[in-house]
Amino acid sequence: MSNFHPNRRDFLKRVGAVSATGLSAGALQWLASESNLAHADTDYRALVCIYLAGGNDSNNMLMPTDGAYTDYANARKELALGRSEISPLIGSSAGHTFGLHSAMAGLAPLYNQKRLAFIANAGPLIKPVTAEQVKNNTATIPAFLLSHSDQTAMQQGWQGGADPSGWAGRGLEQLGSSLRNPVAALTMTQNSTLVLGQSSSVAMTYPGGTRYWGQADLISNTNTATQILRSMSQMQFAQGYDNEYVRTMKCALNDSTILANALSQAAPAPTDLGTEYLAQELAYLAQIMPVMKSYGYRRQVFLVEYGGFDTHTAQRSNAINDKQSQDYLLSVVAKAMVGFDAALQRAGLGNNVVTFTMSDFNRTLKPAAGGGSDHAWGGHSMVMGGPVMGGAVYGTFPSLLLGGVDDFDEAAGGRWVPSTSADQVGATLMAWMGLPATNMAAVFPNLANFKQTNLGFLA
Repeated sequence: MSNFHPNRRDFLKRVGAVSATGLSAGALQWLASESNLAHADTDYRALVCIYLAGGNDSNNMLMPTDGAYTDYANARKELALGRSEISPLIGSSAGHTFGLHSAMAGLAPLYNQKRLAFIANAGPLIKPVTAEQVKNNTATIPAFLLSHSDQTAMQQGWQGGADPSGWAGRGLEQLGSSLRNPVAALTMTQNSTLVLGQSSSVAMTYPGGTRYWGQADLISNTNTATQILRSMSQMQFAQGYDNEYVRTMKCALNDSTILANALSQAAPAPTDLGTEYLAQELAYLAQIMPVMKSYGYRRQVFLVEYGGFDTHTAQRSNAINDKQSQDYLLSVVAKAMVGFDAALQRAGLGNNVVTFTMSDFNRTLKPAAGGGSDHAWGGHSMVMGGPVMGGAVYGTFPSLLLGGVDDFDEAAGGRWVPSTSADQVGATLMAWMGLPATNMAAVFPNLANFKQTNLGFLA
């Protein structure tokens, strides 16, 4: 959108399909503000979380290629990748040389170009603990470990109480007023704890957008059904329940209208991300994010999800196109991430967006019956983008010895106690977004228990 000129008249012409009855007065006032539009080409930052639903076995995503490979191969048995199946990464980090699953070889150049980094052995923690403390029942640890639903929520920032919010949602609310904008939090999954705030709304959409609500075309001012919807969103009632329903409907209608207009002005979707659902999600974001930046938006967090990682059986594949195997799923993730990064760079957003992965938990290093792996705790994740201080593995890589110093499993199954807190990861990301240090405690209540509050993987 390089030909966009940030003045009120030109901007309102560009979003002319969004009528005053379709957007709240506050949203229109913000969108038309020249002070916010002036930032369109200078200060847009966004986080994109790729949630790998089911518990990704990151032991087979990032492997040591030095002497520790022997520990890995001995412990993993039939799940282990042979050396020829590992794509080497340049240099050494966290005390090891590393390689990627060959299905993810496309990401190796990004790592070598320092646009990709790994965060080792991270997970939900209340305070630092050791495997020995966990086994002795002397550690303070999160509740409901190894549970899909609970660990999904905790990875995304749930504190375990009645407040359902996540760290990105709370963080967006704690940003300075000059960094706030409509449609700040957007999800494409119902597992949306990450972007839930304590008082703000979350926009939900899907690949291809939400232009049509039944017969209503949200970018058409003359569509009768659209006019009826917008009139309904202005209704007032005597009962609080009815008014809350209308308020919620109005927020959803406003968000959907903004997104529908953004997509109508967007460039065609990139075609080099693959065809799986994750590719469709990221291709859609690659379309709308440049438009949102041209609107003068300054901070956004996007949550997408790709499932199938609960690999209790048949985790490895004899053929890469076995779509139930982790091998295939990782190939989809890598292709989509590489294509997404390329699309953002083509759009001039290569230094404005940080993409990171997250999953329920890691899996046991020791294989389970049936050629799979069971639920574990600490695991490895990826972070990608121009601001990333890449070509490195951050944190402490675990010992890959069953029953070793990092294994809290009484049966020596290879379940790692995290050495890095999910709060430390989130705090590093939100600091890059502009969250003041004085507001960190409101977003990450347990962060004060850790000496290092910024892991340093973002410039």
